[in-house]
Amino acid sequence: MKKWLILDAMGVIFTVGRDLYELLIPFVWRIDPKIPDTLMLETYLEASKGSITSEELWNRLGLGNKYPEIEKQYLDQQLTIDSEFLALSSKFKKRYRMALLSNDVKEWSQYLRDKFKLNKIFDEVIISGEVGLRKPDKQIFTLLLEQLGTGPENCIFVDDNLTNLQAAAELGITTIRFLRTAKKVPFCSEFEVGSFKELQKVLAHFYE
Repeated sequence: MKKWLILDAMGVIFTVGRDLYELLIPFVWRIDPKIPDTLMLETYLEASKGSITSEELWNRLGLGNKYPEIEKQYLDQQLTIDSEFLALSSKFKKRYRMALLSNDVKEWSQYLRDKFKLNKIFDEVIISGEVGLRKPDKQIFTLLLEQLGTGPENCIFVDDNLTNLQAAAELGITTIRFLRTAKKVPFCSEFEVGSFKELQKVLAHFYE
């Protein structure tokens, strides 16, 4: 039986991980630097748990008159997918069942999955904005296992966030940290990788 390879979106298949601080806040401040970052944080967290829609997010930021164009502009200009992931995804699919587990706004995730045809790559998708739970809440990992119909021993979870990985590891899920920078920190994950080629080698050597 194939194991499940579970990937995070931001910081793994997309090149930037801190989407609020590195993407959304700089984008909004280029339009209106007076919008408080605390308001963006509060509003983003609500949207990423499905409490409000993406349209409501822009309305609360005072930018609703620019919707939906502003949303498309944000997603098209700010987010870059890892080309190596796209190139190697078919090889991963031959050996693993693929799942996407991401903290994201429902509408944003749907747009990006359609744009990059990610639904053809992933067999299962769990998005925080669709299920009302965010990593590192262990409930989202429990929900993931239920949706996959498997136990933690059959799963390998790849994320860039230490807290998310630790929560998964405590449930018995094998964890691999995806770290594009050279900086290493003490952690509980079994491996750290810096690219999808490196991930492919680690998986082939230790898990196949």
